[in-house]
Amino acid sequence: MAVNLKKVPNTPGVYKFFSKQEIIYIGKAKDLKKRVSSYFGNSFKDRKTSQIKFLTDNIETFSTKNEVEALLLEQMLIKENKPKFNILLRDDKTYPYIYFSLDHKYPGIYSKRTKQAVDSKFFGPFVSSEAVKKSIKEIQKIFQVRNCSDTTFANRTRPCIEFQMKRCSAPCVQKINKVDYYEDITSAKSYLSSSDSQTINRLTSDIEKAVTKLDFEKAADIRDRLKRLNLLREEQSVVTLARDVDIFSIHAEDNYLGICIIVVRKGKIRGTKTHLIKQAHYDSLEEVYQSVILNFYDNQSDIPNKIMCTDALKTKDLLTKVIKKKFSKKVKFTHTAAQSIRPIYNLCKMNAKQVMQNHISKEDKYTFAFNELKGVLGLNKDIKKIEAYDVSHISGDHAVASCVVFSNFGAQKKDYRLFNIPKTLSGNDVGSLQHVLERRIKYFENPKIKPDVILIDGGRNQLNFTQSVIDSSKYDDMKVISIVKGFNRVRATETILSNDGIIELEKYSKAYLLLQEMRDESHRFAINAQRKKKRGNIKKSKLDQINGVGDVLKKRLILKYKNIQNIKEANIEDLMTVNGINAKIAMSLKEKL
Repeated sequence: MAVNLKKVPNTPGVYKFFSKQEIIYIGKAKDLKKRVSSYFGNSFKDRKTSQIKFLTDNIETFSTKNEVEALLLEQMLIKENKPKFNILLRDDKTYPYIYFSLDHKYPGIYSKRTKQAVDSKFFGPFVSSEAVKKSIKEIQKIFQVRNCSDTTFANRTRPCIEFQMKRCSAPCVQKINKVDYYEDITSAKSYLSSSDSQTINRLTSDIEKAVTKLDFEKAADIRDRLKRLNLLREEQSVVTLARDVDIFSIHAEDNYLGICIIVVRKGKIRGTKTHLIKQAHYDSLEEVYQSVILNFYDNQSDIPNKIMCTDALKTKDLLTKVIKKKFSKKVKFTHTAAQSIRPIYNLCKMNAKQVMQNHISKEDKYTFAFNELKGVLGLNKDIKKIEAYDVSHISGDHAVASCVVFSNFGAQKKDYRLFNIPKTLSGNDVGSLQHVLERRIKYFENPKIKPDVILIDGGRNQLNFTQSVIDSSKYDDMKVISIVKGFNRVRATETILSNDGIIELEKYSKAYLLLQEMRDESHRFAINAQRKKKRGNIKKSKLDQINGVGDVLKKRLILKYKNIQNIKEANIEDLMTVNGINAKIAMSLKEKL
């Protein structure tokens, strides 16, 4: 069904794409006509855009006064309708808080989920339940506040293991009085709402006060808490002087999006949240940031004055206006990190990339690289298997050749092969390649073994020679390419060659990285085998050639004489002093050595 674009206005607003009366995509635009028309032109950006274009049979638009209203309306409609092509982040229905049971005679500290923090008993919300658990453990280590249930507390007759581990002061069996315990609860709450440095200053001041009052036992207790706090600070991998800031990072690769959010409050990392979006459809990272940020704050009552993105946003003024209008909060957006927060900023970037890479399967990774290489090489059929060859020797000795095999599942190590090179060809790389390929080609009659592409580590000579071997066989449909080391062997300066000339590949494209990986793997496999072969030869001794001298006698001779030269210089009588050496063996040693 043809879509009528004539009625789409040139105004800011929101558009909905329908397929059989179901909303499949919702977007916003500064100019509706221009944006919607871009979907239905002759060209398209990616497979998802093509799918949307193919499935859409009806369009609805809604004009707004400005882009701020358009973005707010878009987010509301996406949340309400959940279209399958929009980026949707799964959110918790409730949010984790730290909760103090202040109604109890001896309050405890717990993790609790709720829609809203209704009073001073709650601290949060935190980004994740893990962040809550970590904070509770910190408080228990420093202030020894109980974490048991009220029922367990009421039925204790002796201290539990938490007391022995110095994580609880055991108020259940009156190891601490009510006043002192409540003081610990107040300190724990203060710790959550202030920075580490403020807590350290307060504890230091409390030690001085206790010493002034000659209460040395209390001073020692506070000193121990101070030590535990300093130990905790040392254990944390990231320490920041930043007060309140939220950091957002998005990494895009192969139609996947990795998203990381880090929340810092009072100088402490309150928690992190990550998302993976598979087969994501988006026009720009700007739009992804908009969606992620607004979706995140829809569920947060605590919005900081400063929001940091690891990419520069052209639309940061728009986002500032939207947050001001929706949450009545004035925020500042930035993408530059001061020295104090740079470790966390880099951590956020790293996690956005990592969450995506952890979930991309090997099949996805290598299939993408194989398809990219197929396009670059101009092949008509899919690449299912590639073999890479390398020859290794030391000054012409101990020569071996390796064959490594990659499929769209990555390295197929069970299919790797090693070839010993005859001494007559050792040091002759071209001749060695010919020898190996002529041996390997015999197995290509099995279609499961035959590769689609052969990769050679070498220059034009190796490539031409390999191509001639393949052309003279009945498997001339295989593509031969070579990877040539760059200047001074600097990585990412290699050149990829084929019979048609230099193959133009982006230095960090998936296809280029695949060829690099295969070259490195074939080199590793060959050189390990060559070193093993060399070690095997070194283990051989002239003593092995003498009848009657086995491993035991050889060990005794070496133990006494240290080396072959000393054995040669020894007389027969001296040799016969070695246990097991008779006159016959001693004579044989003198003759052979």
